Amino acid sequence: MHALLDIFYGDIVRGFQAEAQRLGYRVVLQMYDQHTDRLDEIQSDLAAHVQGLVVANDGNITPQMVIQLDMLDIPMVLIENRIEGRHLPSVLGDNFVAGYTVMHHLLKLGHQEVAILRGPTKYSSLVDRLLGCFAALGEAGLTIPDFFLPGTESDHPQKGYIQMKRILALPQRPTAVLAISDKTALGAMSAIREAGLLIPTDIAIASIDNVAGSAHTHPPLTTYHIPKREMGVLAMQTLYRIIQGEPEIAAKSVVYGELIVRDSCGAYRPVITTNR
Repeated sequence: MHALLDIFYGDIVRGFQAEAQRLGYRVVLQMYDQHTDRLDEIQSDLAAHVQGLVVANDGNITPQMVIQLDMLDIPMVLIENRIEGRHLPSVLGDNFVAGYTVMHHLLKLGHQEVAILRGPTKYSSLVDRLLGCFAALGEAGLTIPDFFLPGTESDHPQKGYIQMKRILALPQRPTAVLAISDKTALGAMSAIREAGLLIPTDIAIASIDNVAGSAHTHPPLTTYHIPKREMGVLAMQTLYRIIQGEPEIAAKSVVYGELIVRDSCGAYRPVITTNR
């Protein structure tokens, strides 16, 4: 999928591009496909044509690949990616806090049987979210049984739908579901509706990302807002300072987010006023 159409990274790219244009730079978007692209060819092309480099996401972009790119000696900033043992500037969402906050919110609503629809472990941001969920559970003295923590098929486009179908096939049903991303939540909501169940009456659901469509699902999705556009802006500002030769301490910059409570978790209560 083209990055500009991706429901998460599209906003990051748009923020990065807008800030680059403001600073007088042009963005060259290079999509990497592990099955068809050769890294050495990409390296050669980048070295000849760009002044700086931003690497967004990890997953199929392995630490070894990032280290190879760093050897080009081109200013580089990472987004939602970090390399242990390498002091590379990076911009991250507050993923651990996101997982912790959403799980804590569901527990505060009285849910003790919560399923987690996790993501592929190759994505560090999704792992951090899962660790935050576990931290909130541990703080409450709770654990999740394995059957409420279904695995995921990394490359399947409907991971959330498949995971939720597995949950619904169990003899015991959770009262709430925490989806590791909004994209996962959208698939899960489809499976819940397909089973003839109501959200949040039968199963509450909450997620992380706050992509544009999350406010317009049925019901609207409770989610943790990751400020994606601002992450792109911050990455470009950091890259610009490095390109300009300004002193820049390599740091992991975590961008704060916030919980957006809507109908899907069952906690939203609109304020109703009457005219007298």
